[in-house]
Amino acid sequence: MIKRMLIMLILVGAVLGGLFGFKSFVGGKIKEAMAGMANMPQTVSATKAGSSDWQPRIDAVGSLRAVRGAELSLEVPGVVEEITFQSGDEVQAGRVLLRLRNDDEVAKLQSLEATAQLAQITYDRDVKQLKAQAISQAIVDNDEANLRNARAQVAQQKAIVEKKTLRAPFAGKLGLRQVDLGQFLSAGSVIATLQSLDPIFVDFLLPQQAVAQISVGQTVKAKVDAFPGREFTGKITAINPKIETASRNIQVRATLPNDDQKLLPGMFATVELETGAAQHLVTLPQTAVSYNPYGSLVYIVDDKNKDAGGKPQPVARQVFVTTGATRGDQVAILKGVADGDMVVTSGQIKLRNGVPLAIDNRVVPTNDAAPKPVDK
Repeated sequence: MIKRMLIMLILVGAVLGGLFGFKSFVGGKIKEAMAGMANMPQTVSATKAGSSDWQPRIDAVGSLRAVRGAELSLEVPGVVEEITFQSGDEVQAGRVLLRLRNDDEVAKLQSLEATAQLAQITYDRDVKQLKAQAISQAIVDNDEANLRNARAQVAQQKAIVEKKTLRAPFAGKLGLRQVDLGQFLSAGSVIATLQSLDPIFVDFLLPQQAVAQISVGQTVKAKVDAFPGREFTGKITAINPKIETASRNIQVRATLPNDDQKLLPGMFATVELETGAAQHLVTLPQTAVSYNPYGSLVYIVDDKNKDAGGKPQPVARQVFVTTGATRGDQVAILKGVADGDMVVTSGQIKLRNGVPLAIDNRVVPTNDAAPKPVDK
């Protein structure tokens, strides 16, 4: 009986030992597999950090505005009798553009002029009679007042007659004609627009932080969507002496030459101002930088490590950086990356410190300082 019990215990021990041994073997293999998976190289793209000259600048958006522009109208109502311009005409200051019917006003003017002439004759006669002491000074004074009143009425009527004629207040280009012959116009009805196009203003807003960087006479470059690839260069001519409290922006006005009159009032424009001297800075594609609430970082490719076989094995090294201005697809790095460092440009989401890397640059992010849209 004892012999049987011993054999049974030995068999049970052997079975249990085999089970525990097999479990330990499987666990070891799983750990080995997991460790191998953790150290599998992650495929990323990378590029060398380069350096270039950066010109500090301020970008803004603005609107074009004519140096002189107005919607032409008359102060008095009337019927259009004569139109002396065509839509789109170039006119000089003082040119007659339109006349209203003024027969009644002219007739009244002639009547008042006759009255003024009679008052002048009466006054001259009184002066001669006063010298001969034939009349009193009071009569002369009364007739002099009548003469002045008559002259004032003539001047008033001349002004009314003149208001029946529309003249160009300044030289410029007319817009579309809005009236026709025989049409009755009420006071203030728009007849046409007149715009002085050369030169032309561009008004834009800048944040208050830029006040110290701008000054009258500073060069600006403007672009409009209507003429892609063309720059219009001008100078700042005025800076508003007040900051807008609602937005904390300051309004700036620049003057652009417009000899060919391609720029029109109301156009949207993008404006660039160069400020300060150029700086030599390290440049990276913007995709290389991971922006986080606790700081901006990049992954540098550290190629000084070796794998188990002694072969070079690049790994990721996390570095916090200080970024500067952006330019197209590029961003300036003020601190954290040196010229010539190999930096990961895509695939950062799966990286951490010490992760092996497999660099594949068959598809890389764009790195253009002045990208342009391409139609496909």
